[in-house]
Amino acid sequence: MKNPQVKALIQTPVTPIRTRIIAGAAIVLLNLNMAMAQEPAAPAPQQAPAQDQQAPVPQPAQSPSSPSQPETTPQQQTVNSTGSFQTGPQVPFDAMLRKSWNPFDAYRGKVVAPPSLSNSPRLNSLVRDGKLYLSLRNAIDLALENNLDLVIARYNLPIAQMDVLRTQAGGSVRGVNTGIVSGTPGGAAANGGTGSGAGGTSTGAGGAGAGAGGIVQSTFGTGTNVSSYDPFIQAKVYNDHTSQLVPNQIVLGVPVYRLNENLANISYQQAFPTGTFFEADFNNNRQTSNSPNNALNPQLFSTTVFYVGQQLLAGFGLGPNLRFLKIAKTDQKISDIAFKAQIISTVTQICNIYWDLVNAYDTEQVGERSVAFATETLGTSRKQLELQAIPEMDVLKAESELATRQQELTVARTNLELQELYMKNAITRSFDDPILQEMAVVPTDHLAAQVEPDTQPIQQALADALKNRWEIQENALDQSNRELTRKTARNALLPQLTLYGFYSGTGVGGTPIPGTGGTIVAPSGFGGTIANTFNNSSPEYQVGFNLQMPLRNRVSKADQYRTELEYRQSQVYAEELKKNIVIEVRNARYSVEQGASRVAAARQARDLAQRTLDIMQKEQKLGAGSNQQTLTSEHDLSVAESALVTAQTAYEKSRILLKQATGSVLESYGISIADAKSGVVEADNH
Repeated sequence: MKNPQVKALIQTPVTPIRTRIIAGAAIVLLNLNMAMAQEPAAPAPQQAPAQDQQAPVPQPAQSPSSPSQPETTPQQQTVNSTGSFQTGPQVPFDAMLRKSWNPFDAYRGKVVAPPSLSNSPRLNSLVRDGKLYLSLRNAIDLALENNLDLVIARYNLPIAQMDVLRTQAGGSVRGVNTGIVSGTPGGAAANGGTGSGAGGTSTGAGGAGAGAGGIVQSTFGTGTNVSSYDPFIQAKVYNDHTSQLVPNQIVLGVPVYRLNENLANISYQQAFPTGTFFEADFNNNRQTSNSPNNALNPQLFSTTVFYVGQQLLAGFGLGPNLRFLKIAKTDQKISDIAFKAQIISTVTQICNIYWDLVNAYDTEQVGERSVAFATETLGTSRKQLELQAIPEMDVLKAESELATRQQELTVARTNLELQELYMKNAITRSFDDPILQEMAVVPTDHLAAQVEPDTQPIQQALADALKNRWEIQENALDQSNRELTRKTARNALLPQLTLYGFYSGTGVGGTPIPGTGGTIVAPSGFGGTIANTFNNSSPEYQVGFNLQMPLRNRVSKADQYRTELEYRQSQVYAEELKKNIVIEVRNARYSVEQGASRVAAARQARDLAQRTLDIMQKEQKLGAGSNQQTLTSEHDLSVAESALVTAQTAYEKSRILLKQATGSVLESYGISIADAKSGVVEADNH
């Protein structure tokens, strides 16, 4: 009789597939309705914006600080008057670094989550009336959260951690990237200085040839071989059958010899950073045959071996055997500094793009005023021509002037659209949204009205640069790696002298065959056989030295001397790096001084052009001047205003260059490296 529970399960009707599909669709629609109930629908693009029908949008920040943004869940959309952008937090790519206590986790592969290409929620909060209102602080924060150069550079941090994990187990160094990603177009993307510090890539043992400026680093990690520090277990179990024709039956007593063998061996190996090696072997064998001449059938064999070896010359001590781990940890610090350099480079580029945008925006405003004035002048000239107060030639000149200014305005507008494109590309992860592509960007920060003199003494600026510049910091860590390589290369010159010892115990057992002669005292089972391997009944001891010494030793000698040459070469490079930084700082100071002088001259020229236009307009009202003279004066004013905007932009960019040269970009803008690493900027850190 069947169990009642089993019978009930059998009698339970199976839900049809069609019913399941309908139920699943109902659940999806219910969730969709709930999501739509939480967010208002976007109005049609052709309708006027209705602020009371949309989610509240904060006003754009006018100061360098931007308000904190509300937290959002993945796949959340913020709706505004022009549509919606897909936004969401970044998927953490370093989740695989979390330690697992599952012993089988070591044999399962990890999958890094796909990168999040959704823009951060901060972007939607800055949209108002179909335009993106952006301050310099907003642009920096958005770049720290969304700029793909930084997103790419973030992956170098866990890559460096994987090198540390690898070398903790005795693996060699694979190397980390120390270069700067420069995939964002627009702005004067600077790489932060004279070179790339320790080289574009910090290489491990057997790495490729040359680094920055021709600095060779191919001997990084030179030294004796490093064994794996992870314990290694090897097991072998099999059953074997052999049948063999026997030419001489006297030995085995049968014409066809049949042998069955069962084997079970296990070995444990472990290396230690002191240059010590340990191995334990446990071997077991059981044989049965059809030979009547064997004394034991079945025959049991058991062997235990313990081996310990210690390097006494080459490969002795923690220094040579942990060199990869030390290099990897130093490379991890270099990777952190390289990420800081990436932040500096990206922020500097964002600042340059922003001021280029302000330049284009102000230039377009100047062009619009110029076209409006030329249009008004042309209308006045036509009215005067109807009254025969001016010749027709003046009207033609006014029409020509208007056409020229309209063409200049077209150039200014297309340049503004290009700068807006550069900015939107630099502060977003995804640029596929057509609404975002066509959205205008309005800068809320303006060029400095007054020139701020740099009061910091030049010697203090030089001291700050030599202390803060990432190239100097990377080079110092690179020097420590080279110093470690020098020591391990000298150790590798020594012969390999190993002090070793091993103990072996053997046990034999089985069932005696009557009539074979003699009396065999042996355990009949594996229990007694294995016990004999450990009771010192059949021991073997050995202690000795093993010497391996290459004659002439030219390979190790050449590598050792090359490490010395590379180390001295890097010292010269470090001094050259400092000299170049000094020149950069002084050159940046000169640029700031020259920029301030240009701004003062351009402002004076603009003021003179304004006064000239005022005088010409007064003369025209009194009948002493002509429309053409006034139009020419206004054109001169437009040229002077554009020159002032250009001079102010160059001055702002020279100030950024000075901050970059002195290594004070992050401090000047209150940028947190922790925020840049996480991809989420906290307002409290500003």
